[in-house]
Amino acid sequence: MWKEVAAGASSDVKFRAPIAAKAMAEAERRLGRRLPAQLTALLRETDGIVGEYGTGVVWSLDRIVEQNLLFWAPDTFPGLYMPFDPLLFFGDNCGGDQFAFVLTPERPDIFVWDHESDSRLWAARELEDYLCRSLAGDGDWW
Repeated sequence: MWKEVAAGASSDVKFRAPIAAKAMAEAERRLGRRLPAQLTALLRETDGIVGEYGTGVVWSLDRIVEQNLLFWAPDTFPGLYMPFDPLLFFGDNCGGDQFAFVLTPERPDIFVWDHESDSRLWAARELEDYLCRSLAGDGDWW
């Protein structure tokens, strides 16, 4: 389903091999949190989605884990940004802005974090909407 949605939004999209259940469980153990159900379903079809110009529309599971552990670490950006604990980053626009699910309170909406202003803006109502908008959009589509 997820590969069809992405391919329907853009002909210039690349997929990877799906993630095994064991790798998913290990990732959630490392994160200390469950991944959103929509993201889990997507990763079981493809370990990330690469858009036009190599855009990390949906990162690989390894990158999701590493980026979030970095952003959640208390000594990474002390005093520079608002806390990232409620967010789970999973993609970017190749310009520094990153896309995230909100984990606390849990909701299906996708937000974009603007790295220059530290603002968090609503971008899409759920993952399918995000894929369609990000793959079909140009520049700052949100």
